[in-house]
Amino acid sequence: MIKFHPTPRQLSEFVEGGLSPAISLMVAAHCDMCSRCRSQVELETEALAAQLMSDVDAFGDAGAAFGDMLSSITSESDDAQISQDDVLYDGDFDDTDVVVSTRPYRESIPARVKTQNTSKSSTIELDGRSFKLPRTLQRYVTKTGNWSSLVGKLWQAPVDLGNQGVANFIFMGQGGSVPEHTHRGTEYTLVIDGEFSDGLNSYDTGDFIYMDGDKTHTPRADAKEGCLVFSIVDQPLHFTSGLARLLNPFSHLFFR
Repeated sequence: MIKFHPTPRQLSEFVEGGLSPAISLMVAAHCDMCSRCRSQVELETEALAAQLMSDVDAFGDAGAAFGDMLSSITSESDDAQISQDDVLYDGDFDDTDVVVSTRPYRESIPARVKTQNTSKSSTIELDGRSFKLPRTLQRYVTKTGNWSSLVGKLWQAPVDLGNQGVANFIFMGQGGSVPEHTHRGTEYTLVIDGEFSDGLNSYDTGDFIYMDGDKTHTPRADAKEGCLVFSIVDQPLHFTSGLARLLNPFSHLFFR
């Protein structure tokens, strides 16, 4: 059962396009998995569309009034011009000399559409296991690098988001744990498959998790199936306990 969601404000900003690309990606992926947030986004999208249509209608009424006024002005101008032309007209005009062409100025050129296979894989694999991804993340399957083994039964696969942020798929095997740490910046995590706990809460598939420098935690998966998450960070982790603190000068090499 999903217990952790984006805040109402984040959902509203998502609809309005006010979130950063990285956070928008996380919220969209969460909505793929969460019917509650998806319904809220649909309602707010409909409300925003109705508001925009109302604004367009109001603008249209003002535009129509302006158009009527402009038509009236140009009509008076045309009448005056016609009267002047009547005075100058010499009667030599012959309409048989007029040739009207129905050919368009430029020949229409049929558009050529290049078709290609756009099918995308909806899963990623690790050690013979396949994990189905939410629809939003499926487009990044081909941009996911190879898995690398880290300390403590952890595996990491980097995801190329361009300039949107530093992202990784992270798998914690049974008993796998990330050493206790806090964050120099922010971390957004979406649980793709399985469950884990971190000393603060327990998380399940679909949960949307936000961490910053105010929180210290130790993510750990105890279930036999392990746990796969998708994570975006904007700064390296800062390890806070035991020998793991020796990793801080090199933390940019992990979870980067």
